[in-house]
Amino acid sequence: MKYGRLMAVVAALMFLPMLVGAETGADLWLRYSKLPESMATGYRKEAKSLVVTGNDATQQAAAGEIRMALRSLLGTTPTLSKGVADGSIVLATSSDKIVKDLIPGGLELSDDEAYVIRTVSVKKGKAILIAGRTTTGILYGTFDLLRRMQNGEDISNLDINEQPAYKLRLLNHWDNLNGTVERGYAGHSIFWNREESFEQLKDQYLTYARANASVGINGTVLNNVNASPEVLNTENLERVKQLADLFRPYNIKVYLAVNFASPAVLGGLDTADPLDENVQQWWRDKAAEIYKMIPDFGGFLVKANSEGQPGPMDFGRTHQDGANMLAGVLKPHNGVVMWRAFVYEPTNSDRAMQAYNEFMPFDGKFADNVIVQVKNGPVDFQPREPFSPLFGAMQKTPLMVEFQITLEYLGHSNQLAYLATMWKEVLDADTWALGAGSSVARATDGSLFGNELTAIAGVANIGRDINWCGHDLLQSNWYAFGRLAWNHQLSSEQIAEEWIRMTFTNDDSFVSTLEEVMMRSREAVVSYMTPMGLHHLMGWDHHYGPEPWTDLSWARADWLPRYYHRAGEDGIGFDRSSKGSNAVSQYFSPLREMYDNPATCPENLLLWFHHLPWDYRLASGKTLWDALVYKYYEGVEQARFFQKEWDKLEGKIDQERFEAIRYKFKQQTKEAIWWRDACVLYFQTFSKRPIPAELERPVHDLDELKSLKFDLKHHN
Repeated sequence: MKYGRLMAVVAALMFLPMLVGAETGADLWLRYSKLPESMATGYRKEAKSLVVTGNDATQQAAAGEIRMALRSLLGTTPTLSKGVADGSIVLATSSDKIVKDLIPGGLELSDDEAYVIRTVSVKKGKAILIAGRTTTGILYGTFDLLRRMQNGEDISNLDINEQPAYKLRLLNHWDNLNGTVERGYAGHSIFWNREESFEQLKDQYLTYARANASVGINGTVLNNVNASPEVLNTENLERVKQLADLFRPYNIKVYLAVNFASPAVLGGLDTADPLDENVQQWWRDKAAEIYKMIPDFGGFLVKANSEGQPGPMDFGRTHQDGANMLAGVLKPHNGVVMWRAFVYEPTNSDRAMQAYNEFMPFDGKFADNVIVQVKNGPVDFQPREPFSPLFGAMQKTPLMVEFQITLEYLGHSNQLAYLATMWKEVLDADTWALGAGSSVARATDGSLFGNELTAIAGVANIGRDINWCGHDLLQSNWYAFGRLAWNHQLSSEQIAEEWIRMTFTNDDSFVSTLEEVMMRSREAVVSYMTPMGLHHLMGWDHHYGPEPWTDLSWARADWLPRYYHRAGEDGIGFDRSSKGSNAVSQYFSPLREMYDNPATCPENLLLWFHHLPWDYRLASGKTLWDALVYKYYEGVEQARFFQKEWDKLEGKIDQERFEAIRYKFKQQTKEAIWWRDACVLYFQTFSKRPIPAELERPVHDLDELKSLKFDLKHHN
């Protein structure tokens, strides 16, 4: 983007806070709401002037952001200056002379995205230096400083050194060219099939870019993994170019999900065989076309031979053949191939084992610009799963974790589930691949196996709703994904507190109350939906409401809830022990032995790995039936607690967002009861045991519950 054009956009943004009336959530955590005077007074002394050493578009974006933000936060705008003085904020690269003047010996930064924020002594006072090896580091350091100010932190003596844990930190948008979003619950696609002109959409796209840059996200896949070949036609590539040009100053590369059959469907060839020279040439020509338009295009995301999608196996080839062919096409352009390991076809075998069985034979055989993208769990983004056994097992191939930010299985945009706790559970889990301390995070960030190509992805929850995510509180998951992708050692609590203060208020009572609700929220959803390792009890088509009874004879077996819970008079749960499918064998010792024994298997995964009788005694002394019922009731009580706690916060934030969130909490409580009653009453038909007398009676009956249908009209 031209410098003058960029600054015109930034100038327009500087006046935006004055034009916005009621809070809508449209500004996300970049509201830059005016700080209390007690905070602002001190910050003004630290931010009197701004020194910018270059005209690079990224550095100018950082400068524009800091001037706009401080104008809103402090009521004053730092003056632009060429000289460093007391109260200056200096934006510079480590090679700039000004850095060498301020820091004797200079700065050594090994990563292009790394940055330092340091308080330095100057004549008659001190200044704040934000420096990076490149201007990208300056951008990230700028957002870091602004985050600290929004959170009311002391910035009088800073010494911060940051670099990202993962090289590629991507959002995956499951957006279709017709504007719909697969598993999207916040309106239609922000990218595709828009009535407005690109010029009219620029402010929205600029907010998207700024929000991503503020948390360190540096890539976006613009279309659905169930990709249409048409995304590669010239008209759609022109749209991709427009987005790439707008996002570039914010260090965001664009990627595309591609359909493996594109050479045949779009190119008119009679095959898409990856070993066919004409097919390879078609891909080379298409890549050349893309990179001529977008020189820094990131690469391709591929879903192949899964859920009916075409792939190399259609031609008797392998994942290795398909991925390496595309890798060879992209290699001259420095592009990467992200090859998804979510592969399954309906069989009677354990679906949870398929990705491991298909991909382990190819470990070490992929090209060096291929990274295998693995869902966090072995089935499909369930409210709780064990981590995928591929993490740690594939030691010669870089793997990237794929998380789901959108709540496909956790209540769509109607229920609060703060997912940082789930993602930390996965990232911190020990694979034992090289002994104790071989966490999933270390197995994927390059520190365990020495992989140079590292990445992490999150399936976006973003749509055209004015608050972006369909639920104001679910913006926290977008934010949390970015923060953990940058630094997976951050705590869920720290991320939640940051986001609350930036998005709502610095009122300590508000922050502590909402933080507690957020920290409990994902576990509550697990409790009233799929406790103790149960999974996939949702409606088989929409993945929303409870349908544990669904078992359609004409349908593929592993779509359906009864395939997973296997409830019967003899008990409940999926036997993945050494006596069952033996999925436990895919984990390293001592996990294998721990999971294999119901007495040592963690209770929250018990029914994932074991089919147990209803009267099985847990360590607590409760029978399995009683423990399961108590979990469902506990989930409902948590939902009621959230509703009551939120009601206490009225008057502490704007009424518009308060009422919108209150409505969501009421709906969540209602649906938690729906889940509880459906699952408890249905499983009771097998257990033949009573609901403990001290618990309230279900408000539904089973026939009524089976007749309830989820209305998808308000989605997309």
